[in-house]
Amino acid sequence: MEGIYNIIIVGGGTAGYLTALILKSCFAEKINITIIKSNKIGIIGVGEGSTEHWKSFLDYTGIDNYELIKETDATLKSGIMFKDWSDQDYLHSVHTDLMNLRIAQTQIGYLRLITEKVELKKLNSNLLWENKVDINLINKKNILPTNQYHFNTFKLNEFLNKKSIERKINIIEDEIQSVLLNENGFIKKVIGEKQEYTSDFYIDCTGLKRLLISKLGAKWQSYSKYLKMNEAIAFPTKDTEEYNMFTISKAMKCGWLWRIPTFGRWGNGYVFNSDYINADQAKKEAEEYIGYEVEIFKNIKFDAGALDKVWINNCVAIGLSANFVEPLEATSIGTSIQQAFLLMHNLPIYNQSIINHYNNQVNYIMNNIRDFIILHYITKRKDSNFWNDMSKNEIPDSLKENLNKWKCRLPIREDFLQSNYLLFYECNWINVLYGLDLLNIGNLKNNILYFNKEIVDKVDMCLKNIHIYNAKTIGHKDYLKIIRNN
Repeated sequence: MEGIYNIIIVGGGTAGYLTALILKSCFAEKINITIIKSNKIGIIGVGEGSTEHWKSFLDYTGIDNYELIKETDATLKSGIMFKDWSDQDYLHSVHTDLMNLRIAQTQIGYLRLITEKVELKKLNSNLLWENKVDINLINKKNILPTNQYHFNTFKLNEFLNKKSIERKINIIEDEIQSVLLNENGFIKKVIGEKQEYTSDFYIDCTGLKRLLISKLGAKWQSYSKYLKMNEAIAFPTKDTEEYNMFTISKAMKCGWLWRIPTFGRWGNGYVFNSDYINADQAKKEAEEYIGYEVEIFKNIKFDAGALDKVWINNCVAIGLSANFVEPLEATSIGTSIQQAFLLMHNLPIYNQSIINHYNNQVNYIMNNIRDFIILHYITKRKDSNFWNDMSKNEIPDSLKENLNKWKCRLPIREDFLQSNYLLFYECNWINVLYGLDLLNIGNLKNNILYFNKEIVDKVDMCLKNIHIYNAKTIGHKDYLKIIRNN
């Protein structure tokens, strides 16, 4: 097949801009990239969080950390703090030093900590729990204490738009009304209010409308038998004197509440199942927790799931067009980044075998996300009808198989070899399994007995050094103020 020279991305949300910037960084002037966006379509959310994959995006596209923080009202994110999901609050954040232990030693490190039943913060840096930053990191643009961020969604959109224009990505304001296919089922052109547009290749970033990919026969595969959340309210709240270095996920009576700090305000939302509570009741419960009245900015209804095929003929769906689970682990941006990088490696010349490979890889990504989110609801909470019913939810065979393996040992990298583009690997799963008290401590203690004592002693020394901090620290918000005034 001939190579492609022109790509049209329909949709000017986060997914569209991320994809355009990654592809432009790879192909530069060799491929002409155009974004067609409509100003009539709103942005979902009042605050948004990334995963560590955001660093790969920044590094690859050469976008400056400090510029991003200043222009998007960003705060640092180390992970997600789960409050009241278990007997103890736990932070899902992978400690870099634990990951950097040599092969097998990472497993021993986690085994030593978990079998000693250390307090949950020992799996992470104490500084993250205390919202502190090492003062030595001030004015070091390339060395930030975390690889993740919280953003003001609207300002992030404006920032990515500016970066796209700087990189000579064409931005056209128009609303696509229809899609015309040729006799072979490929997109021939898209028709907007202002004019018609033709291209070699199309990327559908139209969100829940799925304007392009739906015309090609893609089918939505619902996760509703596994994941019961189907509605959310989103609302902003006032500024605070300090910001958490993590997203708060607070278990509520019929779901959970997110709290995301951005500079100058907080973004919040209550995600719930409408069979147990409605939007007004969710608002009232949220107000009781926060302590004052709020105004609902968005009421979003959704069906968790993914397309059976995200790439059909000359069209790929990325972002909400392709998949959406729920915002529990902030997977939306990370999935878009991974999809864009994967697409980059499979263009500009492709055939049906490449399309099949891409679709299989994205299915692995989504099954990994689906199972990881389901894991969070395998909790011992039984204090409401909602949480009692959650314990009876059906579990996919893939998760059942893994949970059976992990009765005997911790998750290992070999459990996740399906793709290099997965969002969650062994350290992520260990954090949540331990936080929810789902590990068999007795079996894990027996595992430790089989390891060479000399190796275990070396790991113990590493663990001791990991939790020693002699550096002076500065508060998270003060650190951000220095960057913003730089």
